[in-house]
Amino acid sequence: MLTDASGLIHHPDGCARCWWAGLDPVYVAYHDTEWGVPERDGRALYEKLILDGFQAGLSWITILRRREGFRRAFAGFDPEAIARFTDTDVARLMQDTGIIRNRAKIVGTIAGARAYLAIEARGQGFSAFLWDFVDGAPIQGTARDRAGIATETDISRKLSKALKAEGFAFCGPTIVHAFMQAVGLANDHLLGCHRHGPCAALGPRPAGGSA
Repeated sequence: MLTDASGLIHHPDGCARCWWAGLDPVYVAYHDTEWGVPERDGRALYEKLILDGFQAGLSWITILRRREGFRRAFAGFDPEAIARFTDTDVARLMQDTGIIRNRAKIVGTIAGARAYLAIEARGQGFSAFLWDFVDGAPIQGTARDRAGIATETDISRKLSKALKAEGFAFCGPTIVHAFMQAVGLANDHLLGCHRHGPCAALGPRPAGGSA
């Protein structure tokens, strides 16, 4: 493995990847198959937003390795089921070693499910609510090195404010930007990464360039 000055890691398979994936097989698979791929399913977007909230203060790989545990604990991330969770469920989840046992984040997940359902009930849909912030098309990043990757943007700040107004928790601008990168609202693979082009091909380039 060689890491060049840009932050790209050159793997034995001949592919250059973003630095953050490292060599962990789970992380590399996530980088190659999920990160930056435009996601338009509302429930999948809700799940990822909640998991990014649980990541706060932790590494993403910690959450990634527990993803199935989270899915089991939170009813497959079915917002209708989670919205009905009670204090008894919170107490149960606080004893579940398959997830991150943080009461505020658990309670925030329940609040987020109710916010999701409220958005759906208005008829717009959660997916459209999110994608409207990028005019329906992924923002195509142009960074050639890790120094060019922002930790938050004007759009992530606006989306963070809107999510909080709807009742979501643990969705500050930095968390929201990481979420946007992960679900393909923004394609922030480095230009030299072998996944930048394929992800770019999955969505038209909007006028105005990167956020």
